[in-house]
Amino acid sequence: MKNNGNTSALGIDIGTSRLCLARRNEGEFQFESQLNAFVHVPYSPITEGVLKKEKIPHTARNGEIVVHGNESDKLAELLGMEIRRTMSRGMLNPSEPESLNMLREMIASMVGEPEGKTRIAFTVPAAPLGAADSLTYHEETLKQVLNGMGYEAQPVNEGLAVVYSELEAQNFTGIGVSCGAGLCNVCLAYLAVPVISFSIAQAGDYIDSSAASVTGERANHIRLIKEESFHFNGHFAEKTHQVLGVYHDVLIRSLVEGMAQAFGAAGKAARINRPLPVMLSGGTSMPAGFRDRFEKILREHEFPVQVSEVLMAPEPLHSAAKGALTAALTTP
Repeated sequence: MKNNGNTSALGIDIGTSRLCLARRNEGEFQFESQLNAFVHVPYSPITEGVLKKEKIPHTARNGEIVVHGNESDKLAELLGMEIRRTMSRGMLNPSEPESLNMLREMIASMVGEPEGKTRIAFTVPAAPLGAADSLTYHEETLKQVLNGMGYEAQPVNEGLAVVYSELEAQNFTGIGVSCGAGLCNVCLAYLAVPVISFSIAQAGDYIDSSAASVTGERANHIRLIKEESFHFNGHFAEKTHQVLGVYHDVLIRSLVEGMAQAFGAAGKAARINRPLPVMLSGGTSMPAGFRDRFEKILREHEFPVQVSEVLMAPEPLHSAAKGALTAALTTP
């Protein structure tokens, strides 16, 4: 993929759990991320003043303060409440009346105003495995939001973005896997052309809600434990870690079985005459030992595609955003 010379470009991964913005400055990739969530707290002038002083994104309205981004989960944890999400299962949350307005506000706080003609590529999920494509509203709405801010917006499949980001040395040929909060997205690409793309709903939020139902804890509390201390090691001293281990295994098996089903059903389309690398990325893939566990389960299956190796992206949280930026930079 050839860079078109345009440095006025951005890439943004619009994920269920996090927003990650990628830009390039003097040849170096730079990243900024925010939790894609918000929480309402009672208004007080002192609270608002402190939030301004600490430069914490927030909005004061109707006798409340809406705190969004990275500090929202900490406040929710302290106040014993769940964070509110703008998205669910990879798309705009139909159960959250403030989803679109809050998402617009969070994106605007990250990207700012464009300087002249600026292209921005944003990630979108693939259709769920075995289901009809129902992504039109989500994709077109995000495009409207970003175009309304003055950008030239273009969508890029999330799994394909991982291929763009991490598989240049393999001529953009391989299987990109983005394990997020709302969905796990998969794309098999050949020479940068997407051949098969799909998503499954077993992802990070599935782990959190399932573990919460077993332990009696809030899902947000489970997520914090998962992100701070969970790892694969075969022995868990605490029940919460043991439960997380169970549901991580369920997720990985569902993902591998979904890949085998999709690639097997594709027939000749998936028959590429070389072993393919699998590139793992996304926040749900970050616990230590995830790659090894994924490869072990993968090798146990009769897989319809030859796999050369299973790799972990160097920066799993940034991979899709970097791939989106690559798409924006190389678009004529």
